[in-house]
Amino acid sequence: MRALGPGSVSSFLKIILDVVYYALWMLIGAAALFALVTLLFSFNPGLLASWLPFSERLAQIVARGPYFATALIAGAAYMGGVLAIVDILRRIFMTLTAGDPFHPENVRRLRLVGVIFGGLEIGRYLLAAILTLVMPGQIRSIEGTLNLTTWFAVLVIFVLAEVFREGARLRNEAELTI
Repeated sequence: MRALGPGSVSSFLKIILDVVYYALWMLIGAAALFALVTLLFSFNPGLLASWLPFSERLAQIVARGPYFATALIAGAAYMGGVLAIVDILRRIFMTLTAGDPFHPENVRRLRLVGVIFGGLEIGRYLLAAILTLVMPGQIRSIEGTLNLTTWFAVLVIFVLAEVFREGARLRNEAELTI
């Protein structure tokens, strides 16, 4: 099976990226909707009490509504970063499917993926720090520890961008050769 061009592995991966792209849009929309509903119920608990019997447990959940909404918004923002990366990868795979892997725009696109990926990791550190200050001892799922695998991946992406830059330069030189 071919790696580039129509009917290749790259075209199959482009289809998968398209599906993930639209699924992420739906997840971001659902997270935003749930955040809105959570805030609505936390500021007006009477709406929720009319549907469910009001108990002490329900009162505790309603009291944490703004925290849930913040978590949903943070999750939606993170998914937005992932959505941006997937969209850029879709554009790169369009050039691969067209048989043009060293398209000059792919260099910029790969660099942007590296920047967004690094930004998501820095955002994770900031979120962990903020949650540790706001809710000490209660948050265990988000750790602010240094993730070497992620930073290694960011470096690899930047190196690949330079490889693509060199490939685009060589292709441009070959086109100028008579």
